[in-house]
Amino acid sequence: MKTVLNLKYYKIKLYIAVCLLFWNCKNENDIYTDISKLREKYSSTDVTQWPKPFLDSVIDPNKFEDIGVLPREIPYPNSNPYSKAKKNLGKFLFFDARLSKTGQIACASCHNPELAWTDNISRSLGHNLQKNKRNSMTIKNVAFAKTLFWDGRSKSLENQAAFPIIDHNEMNTSHAIAVENIKKIKGYNHLFEKAFGDSKVTLDRILKAIATYERSQVSRNSKFDRFIKGRKDLFTNEEVLGMHLFRTKALCINCHNTPYFSDNQFHNDGQTLFGGKNEDLGLYYHTKNPSDVGKFKTPTLREISETGPWMHHGHFPSLLDVVQFYNLGNPAPIQRKHLGTSRDSLIPVTSPILKKLHLSKKEINALIAFLETLSTRKQRVNISQMPQ
Repeated sequence: MKTVLNLKYYKIKLYIAVCLLFWNCKNENDIYTDISKLREKYSSTDVTQWPKPFLDSVIDPNKFEDIGVLPREIPYPNSNPYSKAKKNLGKFLFFDARLSKTGQIACASCHNPELAWTDNISRSLGHNLQKNKRNSMTIKNVAFAKTLFWDGRSKSLENQAAFPIIDHNEMNTSHAIAVENIKKIKGYNHLFEKAFGDSKVTLDRILKAIATYERSQVSRNSKFDRFIKGRKDLFTNEEVLGMHLFRTKALCINCHNTPYFSDNQFHNDGQTLFGGKNEDLGLYYHTKNPSDVGKFKTPTLREISETGPWMHHGHFPSLLDVVQFYNLGNPAPIQRKHLGTSRDSLIPVTSPILKKLHLSKKEINALIAFLETLSTRKQRVNISQMPQ
């Protein structure tokens, strides 16, 4: 009789333990599935209340910075501090095609403010309508980028601005000729004087002015920014779910983190197109390190719904294509004809962060809905008569 009672006692204890475990798991799970709870947490203005992001083991949690609102203060280098006059000069130079050989290509040709500071074509057209090798990245919020170009070959905007001038596929001229072209325009004299103290035109001053103007182009508050600042009813349920998926199951947060929505790092996402006619080895061209083959800079996702087509080659015409590609785990077929050749050391290795996500159609749509909250209204830049 005593044995039977003990057995019943232990069964009751086991039942209670299982119920408690189930209840605790249910409560924890509710945080991740109940949209109303997610809405409260993500719009609470307290990031510590957000559910923990799903970070890959290769991500250092001590160096990780979550998504959020961009800093109000724009970082300008000590070697090129901000001034309104310099920004104004840079604005004219940015839109001035007389920096190019034909007088037809300006910085704004590939970075049109009305097109989210891109050109919305797969690869930009330059000198004599030549097609460039890569898709044009937006310069919106570029002040927060630590390197420039898809392959990171430039460390500053001042340095970056010099490349298109001498590129045969872009402005196709020399730095000296570009400077001389600007020197001939008397209307620039007073602009340089206001910006630098005298009217002397130099390449260094041209580049500093353009860089100052580019740094000043920062996004207004997006729907996302306003939501996490406390406007909890601003997001639809689908957008709330999408934000949560972005930071968890979809794993986007591993590379697209910080308020800039980029880790400013380089990853191989399976887009090397190794062995094909559009092969691009990315960062390797700059470093010559075989481990960098196929790595490209993580682009910002701010303004993402307006900056297509996407990827460094511009082959993805819709955000659905992009999300589906990542959902499949970024398949990166290798052209077998190259195996066993001297190019073996250049065979790209896809980032271990990337894996099949198993997102449902509902989840894919929610993720895209969230990405669309990162864009702001299209911008039009008013240019008075160019200097003559």
